[in-house]
Amino acid sequence: MTGGLPPVLSDQRRATITAHLVAHSGELTTRVVEAIQSRHSWFTRLGAEERSWITVVARAGIDNFISWFADDAKADVNPGSLFNAAPRALTRKVSLHQTVDLVRTTVDVVGEQINELVPPQERRALELAIVYFSRDVAFAAAELYARAAELRGGWDERMEALIIDAVVRGEADDMVVSRASALGWHSQGAVMVVVGPSAAGADLESYRHAAEALGLAVLASRQGGRVILIGSGEQLTDRDAALALVARLESRFGVGNIIVGPLAPDLANANRAARTALAAARVAYAWPDCPRVASSAQLLPERALANQDDAREALLEEIYKPLADAGGELLHTAASFLEHGSLEATARSLFIHPNTVRYRLKRIAQTTGNSLTNPRQAHVLRLAITLGRLAEGQEEGANARMHR
Repeated sequence: MTGGLPPVLSDQRRATITAHLVAHSGELTTRVVEAIQSRHSWFTRLGAEERSWITVVARAGIDNFISWFADDAKADVNPGSLFNAAPRALTRKVSLHQTVDLVRTTVDVVGEQINELVPPQERRALELAIVYFSRDVAFAAAELYARAAELRGGWDERMEALIIDAVVRGEADDMVVSRASALGWHSQGAVMVVVGPSAAGADLESYRHAAEALGLAVLASRQGGRVILIGSGEQLTDRDAALALVARLESRFGVGNIIVGPLAPDLANANRAARTALAAARVAYAWPDCPRVASSAQLLPERALANQDDAREALLEEIYKPLADAGGELLHTAASFLEHGSLEATARSLFIHPNTVRYRLKRIAQTTGNSLTNPRQAHVLRLAITLGRLAEGQEEGANARMHR
């Protein structure tokens, strides 16, 4: 409520002006709608239903003003109630800025008609009434949009959580992708999944804004003490590019490791990336020197030792098999170097020159992407060779049993 108009009108004069306003309310509504249409190009881009609802709101505003002007002490006369004439869904089609345009245009048009509607001696009182009423309408509009944004924000976060959960569970079908699009997700290239510790007091919107500032389309969800981000952008050309981008978001996360899964072609096929990133995040603590921002591939040994089958398969397919297929001498040299730890000792054990060992070590690094002279990478090679031998031993045992 406005708290009442200044006592400048007698009841009789107020009743006379009210009757005159009621008689011209239809004409006022028509002129307001015409002014909105001519002054605001966005109005014509709305659908027919939205335009009709705005007409209803305009008429409700004029009727509400007349009732308020007639007796502002009535408990059921509230300037903000004019928005009850339209469905709440209209706030998704008409922005707060556009609503302010509507209120301003309505006030201007009614003000322009004062000269025709009332005698000169009563215009000042009516102008003052319009100012009082429009002020309360503006506050009501701000409150309405704030409440709608709060409700929509909560709904959007729940929807994002459901979408990310579907991706993790491998259920990201066309419907899930469509829902993501409704939230503003637009795939712009490869998709990455990031899993990191949630920072105390940080809301998901801060992660979204930071990622969007880097040119990424992003979905965010919180699971327990972790935050899961799914991002897409043209910059995601390879793993190194993904790690570099996530490093720029590092300050947004809490204490602990931030894991980046393998890149996926799109949201519907991001299940492996999400599953791998989550699995790596669960075992990152087992590598004390794990980088703050790491890829799931860097944690293959820990994941394999934690009985993650896909990690074991990756060690076999990406490291052991290429090494074995490159020639037996590379595999034997790698195993010997891991046992003896030096060029000279390895050369003596294999009865070859140290330069030959040096050449083979270079080929091993080229073949597997891991160098035996790097302690961490040597650990990866040792585990891959062990798993490969176990797998071959099991296969030989199975073949022997078949031929008995």
